[in-house]
Amino acid sequence: MWGPLIFLLSLSCGTLSLDKLNMCMDAKHQKQEPGPEGTLFRQCTPWRDNACCTANTTEEAHLDASNLYNFTWSHCGSMSEKCKQHFIQDACFYECSPHLGPWIQEADQSWRRERIIDVPLCKEDCEIWYEDCKEEFTCKSDWHHGWDWSSGTNRCPEDSKCRKWTEVFPTPQSMCEEIWSKSYVYTTYTKDSGRCMQIWFDGSNPNTKVAQYYLNSAQQHQSFALMTLFLALMSFSVMT
Repeated sequence: MWGPLIFLLSLSCGTLSLDKLNMCMDAKHQKQEPGPEGTLFRQCTPWRDNACCTANTTEEAHLDASNLYNFTWSHCGSMSEKCKQHFIQDACFYECSPHLGPWIQEADQSWRRERIIDVPLCKEDCEIWYEDCKEEFTCKSDWHHGWDWSSGTNRCPEDSKCRKWTEVFPTPQSMCEEIWSKSYVYTTYTKDSGRCMQIWFDGSNPNTKVAQYYLNSAQQHQSFALMTLFLALMSFSVMT
């Protein structure tokens, strides 16, 4: 009686896992499905073979105050180029990545239906990002919420002041985890571990295998849960 139901649920979980290996989130600028793009702009080039972004999106992602979100990184004075390059790369990763499925969740926001939560970043990417930005200034630790948008672009709220980066973000971990409201999670995994997502890479996309690893782990947990449910139902049937 219960066996076919458990089997169908198991097949459903497996199909969902395969879908999550190559998908685009339902957000503001991503395509409906990933695919090759002949040309992507500058730092977004590594995603051109399979991307959730378009060439126009990647060009806008390189602008300090682009039309993508009317958001400026230079809200406390001009941001240095060495720091800015990391935010451009972060934008490329967010807009273009087709392998974020394991971390996509529903978002209760007017401008997007889905977002990413707790994407495990490689130690090097987070720490170099922090090192190159530590001389900058900002007025907020969470850049997703709480801005003054009265001018049409993000400005520091009245009750805030510009402070040195290291005062707002004492560690690389605090920056990577707080700046986009838990989109990322800091890890001690290095790029050669196969256990963390790389924002910076050349050549073939290494994040495919990382997503596969986390999907396999999730599927093993699901299989264990289904088996536990099956055994409990069988036990209940015997008792009744």
